[in-house]
Parts: sequence; structure tokens; C-alpha cells
Amino acid sequence: MKPIEEIPLSEIEAARRRLQGVAVRTPLVRLNVENAPAEIYLKLENLQPIGSFKLRGAGNAMLLAGKDRLKHGVYTASAGNMAQGVAWNARRLGVPSSAIVPEQAPQTKLEAMERLGMRVVKVPYDVWWSVITDRHYP
Repeated sequence: MKPIEEIPLSEIEAARRRLQGVAVRTPLVRLNVENAPAEIYLKLENLQPIGSFKLRGAGNAMLLAGKDRLKHGVYTASAGNMAQGVAWNARRLGVPSSAIVPEQAPQTKLEAMERLGMRVVKVPYDVWWSVITDRHYP
């Protein structure tokens, strides 16, 4: 496993610019707890259209890829918030999206993806896991 590399501030700022008009600018709210060793703030990413910060990562990755690379669609091996982030951004960009999900994925999550126009492909857990580890779907 490779160590995590530090991301330069300039790349973070570029991602913020790319996501203007895509992600909601959510507030920071101070957590009111007694005896905390420091002030703690919560970033209310639950206010994003899909209820999760995953919209940001999916949107940034898709915008970096560019429309030409996305024209045949995108897929993810997720049955959760990342899949919804991919679906939401794909719909916004007008490209097809699919999610490879394990057969036992919660129906409510699958329905949320489908409402966003995502094609859901149920596969056995070992196939789903190999999609993640191999970064390829047969």
C-alpha cells in the first residue's frame, strides 16, 4: 500500500473553484460541548443535495476527467453515498452512470441511486470486491 501523499493547497483551491455552482457552500457550526480541549466546529455537509460530502469528491473527479472521457458514462463500486454523488453529478453533466453493488446492499440506498437515474448492477460480494481491488468490471 502506498503512503498517502500530501495534497498541495493550490490543488484544494482549484477543486473549490471547479465545484462552485455544483456543491452547496455549507456552514460551519460550533459544537456546544463543555470541557472540550478546543473549539470544535461541524461542517454541515448533510445540507448537500444528496445529504453527503461525497458529492464533492465525485464532482471534482468527474470535472477533472472532462466531458470527452465521460461521454460513455461512469461507474462506481459503491452502494452508498459515493454512488449517489456519482449519480447526481452524472445526471447534472448529462452522462450515464452505473453502480456495481453487492447483492445484499440496502434497498433504500439502491432506490436513492435509481431516483438519480443510475443503473444498479447487483453482483455477488466477491465480484463486487474484485471490482474495487482490480479497478475493472468485466
